[in-house]
Amino acid sequence: MINQKKIVVVLPAYNAELTLEKTYLEIPREVVDEVILVDDASSDKTVQLAKQLGITTIQHPQNRGYGGNQKTCYEAALKLDADIVVMVHPDYQYTPKLITPMASMIAFGVYDCVLGSRILGGGALAGGMPLYKYIFNRLLTATQNLLLGQKLSEYHTGYRAFSKKALQTLPLEKNSDDFVFDSQMLVQLIWAKFKIGEISCPTKYFPEASSINFVRSVKYGLGCLAAAVEFRLRKYGIKVASYLDFISI
Repeated sequence: MINQKKIVVVLPAYNAELTLEKTYLEIPREVVDEVILVDDASSDKTVQLAKQLGITTIQHPQNRGYGGNQKTCYEAALKLDADIVVMVHPDYQYTPKLITPMASMIAFGVYDCVLGSRILGGGALAGGMPLYKYIFNRLLTATQNLLLGQKLSEYHTGYRAFSKKALQTLPLEKNSDDFVFDSQMLVQLIWAKFKIGEISCPTKYFPEASSINFVRSVKYGLGCLAAAVEFRLRKYGIKVASYLDFISI
């Protein structure tokens, strides 16, 4: 706990056998109360390894997609009465050592959501992020900031912490089960006027780390832009997205 707030870490996993143990061993158990892994029908031994490590494990019988995996993660964490939920990818691309400061920023009421940014600090390219992904990230983020009226350094990190209130407020079941879930969730947070903070996070790109190919990256980018446009249109009173119906502004 931090400031008497229960902290639950969720690991959305898909074929993470080679990196899971390294990720898990870096989780600061002196502040983290529970760890949950949700396996999205992996074809490797992710589930067996998770159970050997003593991690509470939920297994999808069929692949539900990255967004579908997160929905199960947050539902399970809230059932454990988590006050703060931190999502860490078990592919070891992000270091779990930042869980403590990220959770603290929520535990003391400074923010409702904290993002581990690969862009702050300028370490993305040094960590191995492909140049085309870096450029794509910067251009997409700039456009999203313009449409959403924000000043975030990036919208595309998979390292995120949320307050219980935020997770209980957002209608996550209305979001996509694919990768664009992340952007839709941030759009919902901004629509509901939750406070979003960032912390500089180093990143590591290596063969075992998960990544999407160019075609899926383009599809993801278009989905992110669509979410931002939907937000702007809703601001003008034009309803095009049901996942923003939960609160009126």
